[in-house]
Amino acid sequence: MSASGGTKAIVAALGANLAIAVSKFVAFAFSGSSSMLAEGVHSLADSGNQFLLLVGGKKAQREATPQHPFGYGRERYVYAFLVSIVLFSLGGMFAIYEGYEKIRHPQALEHWYWPVGVLVFAIIAEAFSLRTAIREADDLRGKLSWTQFVRRAKAPELPVVLLEDLGALIGLVLALGGVGLALLTGDGVWDGIGTVCIGVLLVLIALVLAAETKSLLLGEAAGTDVVQQIEAAMVDGDTVTRIIHMRTLHLGPEELLIAAKIAVRHEDTAAEIATAIDAAEARIRTAVPIARVIYLEPDIYSEAEAVKGPDREATPGGPAPHPTGH
Repeated sequence: MSASGGTKAIVAALGANLAIAVSKFVAFAFSGSSSMLAEGVHSLADSGNQFLLLVGGKKAQREATPQHPFGYGRERYVYAFLVSIVLFSLGGMFAIYEGYEKIRHPQALEHWYWPVGVLVFAIIAEAFSLRTAIREADDLRGKLSWTQFVRRAKAPELPVVLLEDLGALIGLVLALGGVGLALLTGDGVWDGIGTVCIGVLLVLIALVLAAETKSLLLGEAAGTDVVQQIEAAMVDGDTVTRIIHMRTLHLGPEELLIAAKIAVRHEDTAAEIATAIDAAEARIRTAVPIARVIYLEPDIYSEAEAVKGPDREATPGGPAPHPTGH
């Protein structure tokens, strides 16, 4: 994901949510609708979430230090995880509590035109924000379905904004339904039911975001298509005859670590092997520009050793294999 694409979607969502939050709180003040209060807090939480994503993107650009030699790319994952927590607690749980209180103590809505007008305005603004996020993401997802894109994306910003905007639109429809039924029946309980539905929706979205960003925080490998590109670039069939083992790890959305044991010819000299490794790294970086850190260990291929896996090749009590980086 390009940083500019993610930033554009975040800024569009931030502007829309701030305007919507103000209008919802005004509508709540005039009407007393719990759906409006819950939606106002939801939009405020979303605005805070977009701010967190911008902060995370900025902090991730810091240079590597001796204490953090691989840089700060994962800051974006940390702040995306914080977004899921804010959405769960400040958005979802608050809405469920407010809806429960409204169901227990229903009140008639006053000045109904305020919540209805604000909800229509909010739906238009959220639709604009969602449209921006979809346009930015559409160029990146390729042939992936939207579900696959959210699950496989290594950059968290666009999936977060997409889910937030989608949840906001559905929440607005639920709020409009709750307010409409409350007006038609004269029973404020429907307003509370709509608020609880909004809270449950936000909790579900927050759980999905938490699960996906937790996986990124733990460390994810490169996608299948990227791995295939790396393999094709690494092996030239002459100096590097095959890959014995390889592991990849995303240090950040645009930073990839590659560690591999490669097979070289047994008659090659040390100088020839070093030249082969340098050439392999150059080919990899050309094919996959996000490959920032590459460790290649040359070895003579042995089928018996290869089947043991990279963690069991060293004999008990003997020296463990170590990578040779260039």
